[in-house]
Amino acid sequence: MAETTSRGSQSEVTDVVLIRRILQRDETALATLYDRYARLVYSVAMRVLGESGAAEEVVQDIFYQLWRTASNFDSARGTLAGWLLVSARNRSIDRLRRRRGIDVEIPAETAGFSPNLETAAAQNQLMAQVNKSIGELPAVQRTALELAYFEGLTHTEIAQRTGEPLGTIKTRLRSAIESLKKGIRP
Repeated sequence: MAETTSRGSQSEVTDVVLIRRILQRDETALATLYDRYARLVYSVAMRVLGESGAAEEVVQDIFYQLWRTASNFDSARGTLAGWLLVSARNRSIDRLRRRRGIDVEIPAETAGFSPNLETAAAQNQLMAQVNKSIGELPAVQRTALELAYFEGLTHTEIAQRTGEPLGTIKTRLRSAIESLKKGIRP
């Protein structure tokens, strides 16, 4: 696909091409990616943080980070959407942990899959599939997953909150992730 430079046809430009343009300091490319993914990044941050102001700050942080460190993105390791979503989740959890006095960084490699989200329709379809798959998990697995991924609790914290043994929590999370991997197809 040829690189497109006019603002009107940005939806046809691939993420990889836009990243190359960001590396050349093309602000229009960043604006296109922001338009493409900001809503999805915001939804992840909002789910984790539960505060619109904090979620908006995470969105701004993520896209500022993309502007500064676009060279860190490696399309061979996954999609830009996956990279942005993992970054948003990790940044949001870091904020939660700082609120609690726990300052821990989460490596970006913790993502279980890298979805291909080139269009808004694909984003909506994947989110519906994720929600459906999470909804189909047994309640105990779903609760453990939500506490870990959306509230940023450690395995030990989940065990303390639920009153379940640590090994049980680890098994539930492992089983939930495996179920989701099987049920979600990008």
